Amino acid sequence: MKTRIKIDKAEPAGYKAVLGLEKFIESTSLTRTHKDLIKIRASQINGCAFCIDMHTKEARKAGETEQRIYALNAWRDTPFFSAEERAILALTEEVTLISNHVSDETYEQAANVLDETYLAQVILAIITINVWNRIGIATNLMPA
Repeated sequence: MKTRIKIDKAEPAGYKAVLGLEKFIESTSLTRTHKDLIKIRASQINGCAFCIDMHTKEARKAGETEQRIYALNAWRDTPFFSAEERAILALTEEVTLISNHVSDETYEQAANVLDETYLAQVILAIITINVWNRIGIATNLMPA
């Protein structure tokens, strides 16, 4: 398999706009751990090999454990994640699989453990990685 169109070269202004959203997410109060969990879990669901490779490496470098990374696709069945992380992961799954909508239960669970600003930042982070996943998959980006 080879990479298809290079979006950053073919449409630099559009690519720059997506980068702007990523820069905003990086400037928020979201913890590194929460950003990493969102990026890895959404990328697993979407099947973006490029993003899974990149974000698991970043998470390890930031101190995330192998155990938690390996268990991420089965997070509900482990004791490895906090209540906050569980709410974020549930929201990540439902926003990523948006055709099923975000249930009131999942939203309320997140709203109960996150303040309004943090919740907004989580939702924007989920949306942002989903944009990147779609770019990676549509253009056939390959891990290095």
